[in-house]
Amino acid sequence: MGFSGHLVFARSNRPLLKAPVFDSLDEELKATVHTWESRSAGWQTLQIDSGTWDDADLPALVEWSSAPACVADVSDSSLALVTGLDTTGQRWQAWLNLDIAARLLAEEPEDLEDQLLWLDTPEFHEAVRHKRAELDAEIPTDAEGAVAWAASAGVPVTPETARIEELLRSHETFAEDLFSTLLDQLGFPQATQALT
Repeated sequence: MGFSGHLVFARSNRPLLKAPVFDSLDEELKATVHTWESRSAGWQTLQIDSGTWDDADLPALVEWSSAPACVADVSDSSLALVTGLDTTGQRWQAWLNLDIAARLLAEEPEDLEDQLLWLDTPEFHEAVRHKRAELDAEIPTDAEGAVAWAASAGVPVTPETARIEELLRSHETFAEDLFSTLLDQLGFPQATQALT
């Protein structure tokens, strides 16, 4: 079974876990939070189990750090929804492992009685194709948002939007690896350590 939870990426001169957004976590929950990757210039990624991160935490983290931040909501290591926010409130989102996301998000019939039987029907495969096409059409906008977000973070490399689009259409066994690669391609400093 893969990892389900959040990868929180932000910049701070102090350990990210010291951010006030984590003050509500008791010591037992704080003990489950791990540094997943560290990068130079204070960029850090925390790995947090499901149930300890809320959507409202991202704006609070950006405000505390005075820097853009993003979070990947990972499901069983197979897919992730990445949400980024900069200091002006500009927000972007992108799915990692799009094919799996399309299967998960495919619209089910209202009169569906048995989901297992539905998964083996031509109608299911058509619904997945339709959802995949919808998600694919959003990729250019998602990639532009990611590039603008990275630029607002002051990364020294200007990423190519086409390369980000290609990454958003790619597949990796572990969505966490795609997230790390996305940060690399957006021009953030290379990770110096990875803990699992």
